[in-house]
Amino acid sequence: MSTTGRLRKNSIGLSHIVFFVVAAAAPLTAVVGATPPAFAFGNGAGVAGAFILTGLLYLVFSVGFTAMSQHVGSAGAFYTYISQGLGKPTGVGGAFIAILTYNAIQIATYAAFGVFAGQAFQPLGVMLPWWVYAVTAVGIVTLCGRRNIGFSANLLGVCLVAEIAVLALLDIAILVHGGGPQGISLSSLSPRTVLAPGLGVALVFVVGSYMGFEATAIFAEEARDPERTIPRATFIALFLITGFYAFSTWTITQYYGPDAVAQAARDHLSTLYFDAAAALLGAWASDLMNILLITSLFACALSFHNTINRYLFALGREGLIWRRLGETYADSGSPAAAGVLQSVGALIVIGVFAAGGQDPYAVVFSWAAAIATMGILAVQLLVCIAIVAFFRRDPKGFSLWRRAVAPVAAGLGLLSAAGLVVINLPLLAGSDSALVLSFPYLVAGTGISGASLALWLRVRKPTLYAALGRVFET
Repeated sequence: MSTTGRLRKNSIGLSHIVFFVVAAAAPLTAVVGATPPAFAFGNGAGVAGAFILTGLLYLVFSVGFTAMSQHVGSAGAFYTYISQGLGKPTGVGGAFIAILTYNAIQIATYAAFGVFAGQAFQPLGVMLPWWVYAVTAVGIVTLCGRRNIGFSANLLGVCLVAEIAVLALLDIAILVHGGGPQGISLSSLSPRTVLAPGLGVALVFVVGSYMGFEATAIFAEEARDPERTIPRATFIALFLITGFYAFSTWTITQYYGPDAVAQAARDHLSTLYFDAAAALLGAWASDLMNILLITSLFACALSFHNTINRYLFALGREGLIWRRLGETYADSGSPAAAGVLQSVGALIVIGVFAAGGQDPYAVVFSWAAAIATMGILAVQLLVCIAIVAFFRRDPKGFSLWRRAVAPVAAGLGLLSAAGLVVINLPLLAGSDSALVLSFPYLVAGTGISGASLALWLRVRKPTLYAALGRVFET
């Protein structure tokens, strides 16, 4: 039924990896869900510029990231990068934070899926609690994740094309309509508008929209010609995500008008895009957008399911956690026990929140998304430092820009973004409770626990500790 060792090589190509990255970003969900708060509480008409700035930050990050991917690459992804650059304890700590991050965003996704699926079925007379839909999604995602990775990639591609198409249709309709009361202009992209007060708040919501960025590296072991495929997929996905986000937020700004979009978002926080679609295209477009929002969330959940599986697989194969997690299905080459464990964990968390009667959107989604945003920024910051340390020992022919300057610049940008998230955590999570304010300590504590485990292994199981990372070396 299963076999230990490697994932199936040459299973996916360039387009498949791009699908995983963009699907994890969930374009439709990010645009209709994350940008209205950015408009309302951030820099208003300058949100499109905030996406461009964030895209540039990750472009700089990718310079060193793709350089290192040519020498370090496996299912371990950031774990492998950090371990090779900063040592095994820091690498294990980073891996623990990554697992917390991706599990958190997947829980958030399942909760949102439950909410929107429930709303979609209510007009049909089906009145079920949100967790029923969430549990159903977990089951379907688990079955899809059990198949060959190519199956998930193809399914994600279909979902992705559909959600991008409906937003693109709205974007085109706005332009054909001539915008809104102020017409069409590029004034919202001017430095004065983008850098207006509130940019920091907008970035808090914008940065989270790039979640799943490392999916290019995590599938390196299964990619065809990974030394060329991974860098290309990284830059293509980045340009697609940034371009789509920036263009869609710029067009919706034209529809409501640069001077009025912030107030429109405050007045219609959950329907900003749906109202525009209904007005310009008809009620059918708004209904279709609702349906595709559900498929977008499903695609996001499936993408992160595959990502988490491969982290657990990597740690199991290393012997850091239960070795059974390092096994794969013989027929599909996908992680076996890792997929089941990940889904069982999701079901337990969903069950706890459901039993406690917690609001699936205001609490489950918002809190989990806040944890995930802090976690991914922490891991990416560690990767920047690891890149510099890795190439300091051996430049491997790369220029100073690729091996040092770009990673340092990206690290400073990510550190600033992390600071903004912590400062604005009550706004991001929708609560200023003591529990929410403890989230930064949760992320830090998770990393420390991982590093402590590695240090314990160094003393108690030196043979296992010495072998850490060897399975990933290229």
